[in-house]
Amino acid sequence: MASGIRIRAKLKDGVAEVKCLMKHDMETGTRKDTKTGELIPAHHITDVTCEHNGKVVMTAHWGPAVSKNPYFAFQVKDAKPGDTIKVSWVDNKGATDSVEETLK
Repeated sequence: MASGIRIRAKLKDGVAEVKCLMKHDMETGTRKDTKTGELIPAHHITDVTCEHNGKVVMTAHWGPAVSKNPYFAFQVKDAKPGDTIKVSWVDNKGATDSVEETLK
């Protein structure tokens, strides 16, 4: 199954600029279904982890206030061609996704 994370990484002067688009509905738990009037249960990403060559370089803790299909960007220092960048997330229902990119 293909990942719901789109990643682009550019290497310049030993710094990798990583840009990610994560496909996720990011429900807050406060919206109501227009047909039934019932609350739509919360379903959002809670943790994002970024690794450089298997070493965690950044962890983000998110909540329901992050928008649907979030865009996320960060930089990694001391990067070189052939290094790997991995981005993973976990949501409040236990679902996960990850993607890995090799720097060129």
